[in-house]
Amino acid sequence: MSLPRTVTSGPELHSPEGAAKKLQTPPVRGTWRTSSEGTPSTHREDTRPGLGTLRWAFSRTSQRASGQALEEDLGLFQRSSRFLFRSLRRAQDNGSPARQPQATAVPGVTHGPEVPSRVMDGGRRQSSAGVGPEELEPEAEGKSVADLITERQLLRAFEQLRQLEVRLVAEKASHTFEEDPTGFARRAMDVCLHYDGLAAEIGAIVRETLGPDGVDAAALGDLARVVRAEEAAHPVPPADGDFLLTPRRWRQHWEDAVRRSAQERVQQAGAGEARGAAEAEGASGLAQLLAELGGLVRSDLHKVRQEVQPAYSAAGLPAWEAYLRAFHGAVAQRLQELAQDARGCEQLYVLLDWAANVYGSPDFLGAPDLTLSTEPLPPLLAPALWARLQSDYTSFLETKITSCFDSILQLEQSRWADAEAPDVLQGLYHTPLSIDVHMLVAEHVKAAGAISAELEATTLCICTRALSLFLPRFEKAFLESKAVNEPHLGANINACEELRTHLLARFPGTFEELEKPLVAATCTFQKRLLRGLQCDVQPLFRVLCTKAWLTQDVLQPIMDKVVAFARHLEHVAPLRAQETLQEVHRYVVREYLAQVLRPRERFRGEERMTGSQKMGLDAQAIGDTFQGLGSEATWLDQAIPCVADILGETYKDDIRRHLETLIGSYPDIRRDHVLAILALRRLGHRRNQRLLQHAQYLLRSAAKAGGPAAAGGHVLFEEIEVPTSMDLLITCI
Repeated sequence: MSLPRTVTSGPELHSPEGAAKKLQTPPVRGTWRTSSEGTPSTHREDTRPGLGTLRWAFSRTSQRASGQALEEDLGLFQRSSRFLFRSLRRAQDNGSPARQPQATAVPGVTHGPEVPSRVMDGGRRQSSAGVGPEELEPEAEGKSVADLITERQLLRAFEQLRQLEVRLVAEKASHTFEEDPTGFARRAMDVCLHYDGLAAEIGAIVRETLGPDGVDAAALGDLARVVRAEEAAHPVPPADGDFLLTPRRWRQHWEDAVRRSAQERVQQAGAGEARGAAEAEGASGLAQLLAELGGLVRSDLHKVRQEVQPAYSAAGLPAWEAYLRAFHGAVAQRLQELAQDARGCEQLYVLLDWAANVYGSPDFLGAPDLTLSTEPLPPLLAPALWARLQSDYTSFLETKITSCFDSILQLEQSRWADAEAPDVLQGLYHTPLSIDVHMLVAEHVKAAGAISAELEATTLCICTRALSLFLPRFEKAFLESKAVNEPHLGANINACEELRTHLLARFPGTFEELEKPLVAATCTFQKRLLRGLQCDVQPLFRVLCTKAWLTQDVLQPIMDKVVAFARHLEHVAPLRAQETLQEVHRYVVREYLAQVLRPRERFRGEERMTGSQKMGLDAQAIGDTFQGLGSEATWLDQAIPCVADILGETYKDDIRRHLETLIGSYPDIRRDHVLAILALRRLGHRRNQRLLQHAQYLLRSAAKAGGPAAAGGHVLFEEIEVPTSMDLLITCI
C-alpha cells in the first residue's frame, strides 16, 4: 500500500495525491511509515496529526451543515472515544501481569485520569496515518472509505468499515494485540471515527433534503439502506461491552436529524422582515405569518410525499411518518412561541382558528390522499395551553362585546338626536338595533363554534350577559331622549320582539334568561305608547255624562284619535300590536265607565232615559270601531250596555237580572261599583237593600270561583276608583 493512500482519512480527500498535500509535509510521511511498520519513533508525539486533524477532516463532509450540526458531530466523536477507552481498560485489566509493564510503556496509559487523553492522542495519530497494509485500504478503484463518504457512497463505505470491524474483532479475539494494545486502540479509533463520519454525513443529507437544491433519490436510498444495514450488523450490544460491536442507533440519529431539519424549516416562516411586520400589524401580521408557515409546511410535506418517501420506502424506512411527526412537533413548538406573544382578542382568535380550522382541516395539505391524521399525533397545542388561550380569548371577548354594545347604543343615540324617522321594512317600523345585535351575536358565536363547542357555549353566555345588561341601558337612554314618539316606540317594540323570537329560535336553550328583560322592555315601550294616547284623549272624556253630551256627539273625537293611533299599530309586530290595541280598547271602555260612575251632573226622568240610550249608542260605536280595527277584546262589549240597561230599565224587577249579567261578566267589580250604579238610578230603600244583598251574594260566589282569574284574567272595574258621595251614603242607608 503506497504511503500517500495510507494517509487519506479525511472525507474531503478525493485522491491520494491531494491527501498527501493536505495532511503533512514529506518528512512527516517518513515518520508515519516507520510507525506503520511497528518501529517506534521518538518524534511521534509531535509530528503525527492528532484527533483535531481527524475532526477537521471529517467535518469537511458536512460543510453544508449548520454550526449546531457540527457540534453534534463532535459529540459523536467524543462519545466514541469514551466508549473506546472503556473497552481498552477492560482489555488491559484482563491482560497478564507479565504484559502490564509493556503496556505502561505507552505514555499515559496507566496514569490515572490522564489515560483517556493520552491514549486518544495515540489513536488520533495512528488512525490518521494508517496502521497496516489492510486497514481502510482503498478498493481497486482507488477510493478509500473517506473518499466514499465524501462522494456519498454510504453503503460501500459502510461495507468496507464493517469488514474492517469484523476483522479487528477477530484479531482481538485471537489475542493478536496482547503485545500491542495501543495498536488495537489506533485501529479501533480509526474505524469508530469513520463510523462517526458516516453518521455526520447522514445528518448532512437529511438537512439538505428539503433545501432549495435537494438531494437525489439515489443518495436517499443509499442512506436508508445504510441505516438498515447498520441495524442488521449491530442488532444488540455485545455481551463483553466491546465498543466496536455496539449498535450505532443510526435510525434514531436519522429521526433526530429529520426533527432538526423540520424545526429549521418551520423557523424560517416569518423570519426577518415578515416577523417584524407581524408584530407591527397585530392580528393581520400574525395571520400572514401563519399563512406563510402553513404554505411552507404544505410545500415541504408535498415534497416528502412525492420525492423523499419513495426513495426511502424502497429500503423500508418510514420517511412519511417520521417527517409528519417532525413537522407536527416543530409547528407545535412554533405555535407555543407565538402564543407567548399573542395579545388581544384578535390575535388569540387567529391562533386558535389556525390551529383548529386551518392546520386541523383534512384539506390542509391540499390533496385528498394527504391528511394530517390526528390519531397517532399528539395535540398541536397542549391541553393546558389550549385552555389558557381560550380563557384569555374569552376575557378579551367579554370586554370587546361590551364595547360593541356601547357602540350600538351610540349609533342609536345619534339617530335619535338627528330626529331620523325609522324606516318601514315589510310594513313594519324598523330600527337597525335588532340587526346589529343579531350580527354581533351570530358572528362571535359562529367564530367560537368553529374552534370548539365549549368556546361556543362560553361565547353564548357572554353575549347573553352583555345583552341583558344592555337592554335596561338602551331603554333608559331612549325614554330620556327627545325621540319618544309612536314610530320610534313601534320600531323599538319590533326590535325587542325580533330579538326575543329569533335569538330563542336560533339558539334554543341559551337565551331563555333574556326572555324576562326583553318582555320587560317591550312592556315599557307599550306603556309609553299608550301614555301618549291617554294624554291626548283624557281631556275629551270629561265631556261625557254632561247635558251637552246628551245632545252632541262628543265620542267621535275620541274615536278619531284612537283610529289615528291604530294606524301606527299597523307597523308594529302583529302580536304586540294586538296586545296594544286591546289595551287601548280596555282603556276607552274603562274611562267611559269611570265618567259614568262619577257623573258631574245628575239625570232624572227623561234625561236619565236619554242618557241610557246615549250610552247604548256609544257602546255600539266603541264596539264597531275597535272591531273594525281588529281588536279581539270582545269581552269588553257587555260592560257599558249593562250599566245603560240598569239606568234605563223601566221594569225595576229586571234590574236584578242586569246586575247578575254585569257581575257574572266582570268578576272584578266591587260593592262600591254596585252602589255607584244604584245611586244613579235612585231606587227606593228596600229595593236598594235587596239588590245590594243579592249583589254581595253574587260577588262572594264569584270570589269563590276564582275572581278575575276565572274570567281569563280580565280586569276592568278594579281599576276604576269610585269616590264616596252623599248619594252613595243615601243609597246605603
